[in-house]
Amino acid sequence: MKKIAQLLAVTLTLTATASAVAQVKPEDQIRFRQGGYAFMAWNMGKIKANLDGQYNKEQVVAAANVVAAIANSGMGALYTPGTDKGKGFHETRVKPEFFKEGDKVKELAMAYIKEANELAKVAATGDAAAVKAQFGKTGESCKGCHDKFRKDE
Repeated sequence: MKKIAQLLAVTLTLTATASAVAQVKPEDQIRFRQGGYAFMAWNMGKIKANLDGQYNKEQVVAAANVVAAIANSGMGALYTPGTDKGKGFHETRVKPEFFKEGDKVKELAMAYIKEANELAKVAATGDAAAVKAQFGKTGESCKGCHDKFRKDE
């Protein structure tokens, strides 16, 4: 039941934001999603630095919350027809297959959202070993989409 509620929430969010996003130029959509992913990557890097060095619970919690917030932000609405080519801050790396395999994209996105949310929950406990394990799961989930739908540089 919880998974159905999550799927419904994602669908409603995408529907609600679709009309607003339709007003945004394709190059701006590309730039917005590139910015979101860059900010998410920076925060994943902060978590990794804490896991590899001196662990600071507050920094990890803040970074994990950002990752979860971006994962839940509805960025999927920034992938409209015509945004498979073009520039934001740089040339988009999304493969055309992304726009043809909606069910697979949704499956991977839901898996990532689940793992990112779990990362935020685990970070709140302050258990560095548990954060390290969940960090790995979150990274693998992110990589799943990259492997299938992102062009190499």
